[in-house]
Amino acid sequence: MIDIRKFDTLGHADHGWLDARHHFSFANYHDPKRMGWGALRVWNDDAIAAQSGFPPHPHRDMEIITYVRTGAISHRDSMGNAGRTAAGDVQVMSAGTGVTHSEFNLEDEETTLFQIWIIPDREGGNPGWGARQFPKADRSGQFVTLASGIEGDDALPIRANARVAAATVNAGEQVSYDLEAGRHAYLVAAKGRIRVNGEEADPRDGIALRDVGTITVEALDDAELVLVDSL
Repeated sequence: MIDIRKFDTLGHADHGWLDARHHFSFANYHDPKRMGWGALRVWNDDAIAAQSGFPPHPHRDMEIITYVRTGAISHRDSMGNAGRTAAGDVQVMSAGTGVTHSEFNLEDEETTLFQIWIIPDREGGNPGWGARQFPKADRSGQFVTLASGIEGDDALPIRANARVAAATVNAGEQVSYDLEAGRHAYLVAAKGRIRVNGEEADPRDGIALRDVGTITVEALDDAELVLVDSL
């Protein structure tokens, strides 16, 4: 099955400093038909104004992956970690038994990002944080794994049987991803119009897939893709 969730149907909250779109129920946006997709629970499409951000707040028992699209995000947490993650790079926080963190756009320009929450396989465990650079040139024409709890993947670790992958595809070219039986995939083009298994989608539409075998993405424009594969 393939279900395309158009960008203008997503939950929306504009706080002035934060303009957020919610692919799944989050905060004041509730849709019983969009409570998650497999172990994927949250996919927020955020635009954060310059010199603003999220003050310290707590999390627990969630794998939180931040994919920065433009600008940069600066992180601090109660474990003593601090870091700046720039466009194209990724940070991961395993909340475990509990952690408090802040995320600020300390740049002089707007920052845009996807924040993805995945339910861990088991509750508890010590919290952790990490970041890594993923040059876009390395994922040209192919999916590269950014974060994963699947054995054998070279990526930022998460505590879930899930994978976050990304690809860049030139207009007129295509890329494919094999989806194993019983798993769920959720795909978003950060930019560019695409055709997925014959179905057209616009930038930042959500595409939920299951029981398709192979996902084939054709770029109608130069495209940047982010995909979550989970149980």
